[in-house]
Amino acid sequence: MYVTPEQIQAATKANVEALLAVANAQFSAFEKLANISAGAVKSAFEDSIANTRALMGAKDVQEFVSLQSTLAQPAIEKAIAYSKSVYGVATEANGEFSKVAERRVAEWNENFVSLLDKVSKNSPAGSDVAVAAVKSMLAAGNAAYDNFTKVTKQATEIAEANVAAASETVRGMAKAKKAA
Repeated sequence: MYVTPEQIQAATKANVEALLAVANAQFSAFEKLANISAGAVKSAFEDSIANTRALMGAKDVQEFVSLQSTLAQPAIEKAIAYSKSVYGVATEANGEFSKVAERRVAEWNENFVSLLDKVSKNSPAGSDVAVAAVKSMLAAGNAAYDNFTKVTKQATEIAEANVAAASETVRGMAKAKKAA
């Protein structure tokens, strides 16, 4: 059994396509993070100017302290929104990387099973047991990979729920402090 130039070319093309998909996902994530960060810096700068002007206009210490408390709430909410946005981009990028990896694993499995079928057709009598054992091991590996993928997705969903709950807790604490 020989590897043909067409097979090498197809494998190389598939590897380059996978690499380009990962590069596109990384660039997209970087672009989104840059936009989020630029927006956050611009907003923080504008808020600091407005807050400084408001604090400079305070007539006494009590008004100054009151303004500080009032101005802290939007900053906390913006920090939470920024964190959620960054987390969202990271989750999205992770999903893209997972899709590429899953496609590559599926292609590899398909090619490997095809190779095993070709080998089993050209192998001596009695070797079908060894081929069946390898196919069984491959099936077990695929099942383990599928379980790992499911557990990872569940862990991601739990983490997202925890981030949402933590965000709500911080908002609630900030509102309670403001009311007090």
